[in-house]
Amino acid sequence: MNTQNKVASISLTRIGKSYQIYGKPHHRLMQEIFRGRRKYYRDFWALRDVSLSIRKGETVGIIGRNGSGKSTLLQIICGTLSPTNGKVDINGRVAALLELGAGFDPEFTGRENVYMNASLLGLSKSEIDERFEKIIEFSEIEEHIDQAVKNYSSGMYVRLAFSIVANVDADILIIDEALAVGDEAFQRKCFERIRQIQKKGASILFVSHSAGMIVDLCSRAALFDKGEMLLSGEPKAVVGNYHKMLNAAENDVEKVREHIKSLADDSYMESASVLGGSQASKRHFDNESLHTLWYEPRGAMISNPHITDLEGHETAVLSCGDEYFYCFDVEHHISAYDVVFGLLIKTKTGFELGGAATFDYRGMEEVTDGTKYKVKFRFRCNLNNGVYFVNAGVSSIIDGQRIYLHRGVDVAMFRVIDSCEWSTGLVSFQCTPEISALDQ
Repeated sequence: MNTQNKVASISLTRIGKSYQIYGKPHHRLMQEIFRGRRKYYRDFWALRDVSLSIRKGETVGIIGRNGSGKSTLLQIICGTLSPTNGKVDINGRVAALLELGAGFDPEFTGRENVYMNASLLGLSKSEIDERFEKIIEFSEIEEHIDQAVKNYSSGMYVRLAFSIVANVDADILIIDEALAVGDEAFQRKCFERIRQIQKKGASILFVSHSAGMIVDLCSRAALFDKGEMLLSGEPKAVVGNYHKMLNAAENDVEKVREHIKSLADDSYMESASVLGGSQASKRHFDNESLHTLWYEPRGAMISNPHITDLEGHETAVLSCGDEYFYCFDVEHHISAYDVVFGLLIKTKTGFELGGAATFDYRGMEEVTDGTKYKVKFRFRCNLNNGVYFVNAGVSSIIDGQRIYLHRGVDVAMFRVIDSCEWSTGLVSFQCTPEISALDQ
């Protein structure tokens, strides 16, 4: 075992997975007959030359389009698929929540499936007995535990499956998109449990189409496409590039894809000056973590998004309770009707805190081609310490529908220092405490 593997829970070296695709059913028989002399199939590489190491205690998010190889990768790590080539090193007990119903016998009851699944994960009967009540309590399906799971809803499947993997004290936890099936309340419960598992030092591999979940839960992310790992690094940067590829025009997708592949991992490590370190009162800070997504213009162009103080000095460091302007320029390339400008402020994880839009603003009923505007939103910063991102957009009514003429995601960012007195959480409500002793 090499030095890397001593500190890695999962180590994948040049993993590839190929499938034989036959054009017609009888070609499979012909291949058996003429084995080695003729080829009646084509090779389809679900994974190609993937190398990835996940350290002990690290949470890594996997993101990519459908068919990018994510599920194949997880199955290889879990041992349910063998790679065509490459080397897999797993150090520790693996618990996995993959596709819905995987590992369950539909004819068995919930109780029987708990014992079967937990035993397959390495627990003895006495250990399962000890944890059984916790598993059932977390799943919230006590009254159905002695029913055959073929009668379970998809949500009940997920509840029971996650409860099992969350209670086996695995060294490595692997979660595919199966959690998306559960209801919102149970999802929140699951993610809280995942955070508890993180604190215990387990390694977690998390697959999701939700950018917010990837950024919120993971310390690192990897972008997959067409069986290749295009990029690995800081989650927000990886997710930003994923969105660029998703929203690229059809004839630009390959160009964007190759550009992403050319990026060095080191350039996507989050800047310490953004997320921590000194909170010195400076107007600007390293915005290396700003990875803007501009959508294709459809009649207008937004430029120069920035924040200023009330004197007009550009700044990216704000103080809670003070007022600022969010500004951007817009040039119209078509005549448009009922034009609306808007902004949206979000957290690092993509949670939308709030914004504004100029509905019913006078003078925007008709805008002619070539018109230019300076848009300014005055706002009071009621946010507490942290880093935030801002979107910008301009929309209009075309053919009876409101559409974006242009918009940008994460076009500006700012850091808030000096939280308001007494305030906790993300938003300051300007609370003022009053405390007095009760008469005895």
